[in-house]
Amino acid sequence: MRRSRGEEEQGRSLLCTSIPLPAQKDGSVVMRARAIVIGAGSTGSAVAHDLALRGLETIVVERGEVASGTTGRNHCLLHSGGRYCVKDQESAIECIQENMILREIMPEAMELNDGLFVAITDDDMDYKPLFLEGCEACGIPAKELSPEEALALEPNLNPKLKAAVRVPDGVFEPSRLCMSFLATAKKNGARVHTYTEVLDLLTDGRGNVTGVKVRDRTRDEVYDIEADIVVSAAGPWAEDIAAMAGIDVPVRPTPGVMVSMKGRYANMVINRLNYSSDGDIVVPQRQTSIIGTTSWKVENADYIPIPEDHVQLMLQKGAELLPPLQETEPRGIFAVARPLIAKPGVEEGRELSRTFQCFDHAEDGVEGLVTIAGGKTTSARAMAETTADVVCKKLGIDVPCQTRTTRLASYRDYYLL
Repeated sequence: MRRSRGEEEQGRSLLCTSIPLPAQKDGSVVMRARAIVIGAGSTGSAVAHDLALRGLETIVVERGEVASGTTGRNHCLLHSGGRYCVKDQESAIECIQENMILREIMPEAMELNDGLFVAITDDDMDYKPLFLEGCEACGIPAKELSPEEALALEPNLNPKLKAAVRVPDGVFEPSRLCMSFLATAKKNGARVHTYTEVLDLLTDGRGNVTGVKVRDRTRDEVYDIEADIVVSAAGPWAEDIAAMAGIDVPVRPTPGVMVSMKGRYANMVINRLNYSSDGDIVVPQRQTSIIGTTSWKVENADYIPIPEDHVQLMLQKGAELLPPLQETEPRGIFAVARPLIAKPGVEEGRELSRTFQCFDHAEDGVEGLVTIAGGKTTSARAMAETTADVVCKKLGIDVPCQTRTTRLASYRDYYLL
């Protein structure tokens, strides 16, 4: 059974990147910034980069290490959009557009190895024309391959495959991706406080948000950070942050189980050529192969017990794509909650769109708080652009987004700044 995120973090060495705290005369501690970003996963890191690039003094607070939440526990797929091109074309278009941007601005964090969608059954073959039509409609480059061509590229594929389609999938390294965003943000004046947990939102007499009360977990010190605006990029924990202001946000934590297998059995991302389903992908990540994923609902994103039948299903489905996996031992088993946007009347997580939404809580009667939720790591830069546009409009700042073409700093610079 998986331990909670909090239990895991207690066992880690605490790497602190925060600056010394400025004590005030009355013994309290107060910092100030123009903007506070809650969360240092892919979305929060990208938001910090965009805001800092536009000239806003920005502070990031993250209760764990960089990428220690959802971002660091997914299967690390740089989406081509192929998985969504039939039933969720808005997300598919976001993915392919952002895929092409990320390739240019942060190549150090990417393995640009492409992907194959593989048909094994007649049912898969029935899906193939829908897939090709969807790729064309969404602008996703797709090349049909014969079984012989696919096996020449990936000899470990199921020899019973009937067809394959090549798309520009890739793989990212989650920590490097986030640290590249944050290193660039720090070069533009942002400050990053890891192991800094938000205890509450600061508010004025009218209930508007004016900052955050945090606890530095490395020093066990509590202090306040004031700001003109607070951006919640807390992923599946966005509900918890919004609740501090008495607000509901429609974020549904939807976990998925992934199994990391010893050995790299394909150099390309291998997808099942069919509708999204359990165990429909194997992603090469360094010297491992990650099989994913399942989908169900939880109430607490910090506590996700892993069902054993989900693990067995991943092993079975992974071996259908790459038979040598059935002779391989798992290296690790993990789960993470996706921060999906709930939709009235839709209960099944796979039926929820993977697109994102930015919530300006002035519409809920609370100024000073913005929430960004949904989306994927692949779309983090676009999510940040939308969020920063909202923030700048609220603050009366007329500076355009520059992140589409700004080459990011090396992830190696993160700890040097």
